[in-house]
Amino acid sequence: MKKTVLTFGLISGVISSLMMVATVPFLHKIGFTQGLVIGYTAIVLSFLLVFFGIRSYRDNVGDGKITFTKAFAVGICITLISCVFYVATWEILYFNFLPRDFMDKYGTQAIEKLKASGASPAAVEAQVQQQKKFKEQYENPLFNSLMTFIEPFPIGLAITVLSAAALRKKAQSRLAQSPLPGS
Repeated sequence: MKKTVLTFGLISGVISSLMMVATVPFLHKIGFTQGLVIGYTAIVLSFLLVFFGIRSYRDNVGDGKITFTKAFAVGICITLISCVFYVATWEILYFNFLPRDFMDKYGTQAIEKLKASGASPAAVEAQVQQQKKFKEQYENPLFNSLMTFIEPFPIGLAITVLSAAALRKKAQSRLAQSPLPGS
């Protein structure tokens, strides 16, 4: 299991990291909303390796058979490795390469969006205070890592569950394998 998980986890992680490195520098041009769409699309694409990893394990190690539980274990391990790459890449980019006013711009965009939706001044002020608190918390690398992990993990978990369900194959019973009398 280790070889399959490491191979597909590393490939998935490298894909998510490369996509992030390739798109984050252009965030100021594409905007936060389009950046989210591109970012989550890259996450989904990188997690396609979960499906292929489970299938590879089933076909090459499991002799064409795999239970849901084993498929889930393989998939979640691939997901976790990919998420570690995602978080590490974001931490490096955020603390070393992004402009120091990144969170200010992000907060301003969220507040402008709220104002445009017709929110009350009290709701806008509450959002302003929430953004200030979040910005302060986000400067803590541990909090930043946890918040970043929350982005890709649910998608990887969903793809893991769907892939494990789709790829599970039980061993055929001996009765099902033997030909019927008179056939």
